[in-house]
Amino acid sequence: MIRQVWPVERDLADADLEQLYAYPAGPRWLAVNFVSSADGAITVDGVSGGLSTPADRIVYRLGNDLADVVLVGAGTAMAEGFEGMRPDERTAERRRRFGLAPIAPVAVVTSGRSLPADAPVITKAAVPTLVFTSAAAPEPLRDAWAANGARVFVVGETDVPGAAVVSTLVAEGLGRIDCEGGPKLFGSLIEAGVVDEFRLTVAPFLVAGTASRAALGGVVDPAALELASVLTDGESVLLRYLRSINR
Repeated sequence: MIRQVWPVERDLADADLEQLYAYPAGPRWLAVNFVSSADGAITVDGVSGGLSTPADRIVYRLGNDLADVVLVGAGTAMAEGFEGMRPDERTAERRRRFGLAPIAPVAVVTSGRSLPADAPVITKAAVPTLVFTSAAAPEPLRDAWAANGARVFVVGETDVPGAAVVSTLVAEGLGRIDCEGGPKLFGSLIEAGVVDEFRLTVAPFLVAGTASRAALGGVVDPAALELASVLTDGESVLLRYLRSINR
């Protein structure tokens, strides 16, 4: 049982969780999802699966189920073995109720080097994957992505600006964006000022080691956030932060 402990205490049914994690109406809402150990690690042996808990899997699925598109960095897509979304009966019913397309596509951000032409996120996806890259990516590689079924968007000269990725997704009618990392992509979205919500699961583990933090990139002025909700199942803590509009 997942319980909300702030701003009010209450037990949460599935419908309550759906309302908490639904994307607000409007042209764009970008939510970033991460799971972290209690000491700040975001991976174990290079992947996040070792940190996931039952409560985290529930909110992770809600992020997928209620989004127009799932946004991910190429390094994370390869490390985590992304193959695109494959809704089961429950997800399909949920997406119907919320007026969403049957399957959310995956959007992958890459400089080119980290995304092979035969990446599973392209070749095994049920709907075409959107690949965002720069003009510096070799043209034969871009052609190979397209030949394998991807839609390829060149949105920068040498890098892939987060703002350009998001604006393109919105123009494509994919404004409810579920970002699942990795750290470099999250950092670029913070720099661009386009993160609307940060969803963080603090899992009951100590990891130490050299695992990365959730966001990496250039130094920016701290972006103020407002705490929206705190949930727990008695082990994990599920935090939702919204971008502050008062600063």
